[in-house]
Amino acid sequence: MGAGHRCPRRAGELDRAADELARLTEVAAVAGDVSDPEHRSALVAAAGEQIDLLVNNASVLGPSPQPSLGRYPLEELERVYRVNVLAPLALTQLVLPRLPDGGAVINITSDAAIEPYEGWGGYGSAKAALEQLTAILAAEHPELRVYAVDPGDMRTRMHQEAFPGVDISDRPPPEDSVPGLRQLIDGTASSGRYRARELAEVGT
Repeated sequence: MGAGHRCPRRAGELDRAADELARLTEVAAVAGDVSDPEHRSALVAAAGEQIDLLVNNASVLGPSPQPSLGRYPLEELERVYRVNVLAPLALTQLVLPRLPDGGAVINITSDAAIEPYEGWGGYGSAKAALEQLTAILAAEHPELRVYAVDPGDMRTRMHQEAFPGVDISDRPPPEDSVPGLRQLIDGTASSGRYRARELAEVGT
């Protein structure tokens, strides 16, 4: 199962993605907000009694343009942490009893978790917290594969919001990170932190 933060303007995108995937496999699209406990329960119920893979892709940037930490609105920072840190952990807690040995949890992270980029204090610190949670979950559950995956810069709506008014057309599309993710999903790599593009390069 995969979980991402959803806003009303993206409802149509969810429907289109579900229609496309339905041509290949059975799909259950559950619209909602991953920071909502009832929505998380609905997601897990829709996934069934055994869940082999959980992908936590839920993420919000925070204010755009991004403020410095010295003037970061704390209520906005709380929202960033609710979506980027607490929601993935809460979903993982629900899914753990349904994961078989060898099952996988993939938490999508960012280089902002380890690099101190000016203006990225809210998003970056949230991703750093998610990475530490990922590492501890891996230590506590050696029977599982628990990954923090950095997909690299991508030409996405969130990336555009981070750089308002800047042309980001030179960034690679999200699908360039898919081969690396597939290697982790289909393989037996040890728990840890990985860069999706580097995995893809090794696999070619």
